[in-house]
Amino acid sequence: MTSSFAEPTSPQAEQLRDIERTRLRALVSVDMAVAEPLHAADFQLITPIGVVLSKAEYLGAVAGGHIKYLVWEPGDIAVRLQETSAVIRYRARLEVMFGGHQVPAGDYWHTDAYERRDGHWMVVWSQATSIVPRT
Repeated sequence: MTSSFAEPTSPQAEQLRDIERTRLRALVSVDMAVAEPLHAADFQLITPIGVVLSKAEYLGAVAGGHIKYLVWEPGDIAVRLQETSAVIRYRARLEVMFGGHQVPAGDYWHTDAYERRDGHWMVVWSQATSIVPRT
């Protein structure tokens, strides 16, 4: 079986990096008009504590202020891209208010699955994992 992954520096890979950065900026600034179409109708998020949120639950929590991102700074975004699907992975610095309680700033790994639907890339799955410093 052969794989047809695009080069990590291809225009399509750069487009996905730009879309992800746009999505993050929209979530931090609570710009739901931008965030909404970047998330597929069947989107699911797995939070660092293992909670599964649907698109409506996640974006509703962001829009309602239950989840408030104070800082979301992604590092280099790795891209694995095929014709109509892609997986991205990056480490990010995150600071968030959750239910009115501030979660201390920390580093997280993010893995997101994107699909090209009706000519547009949108995130379908997202998972965040807290990076615990080694002692």
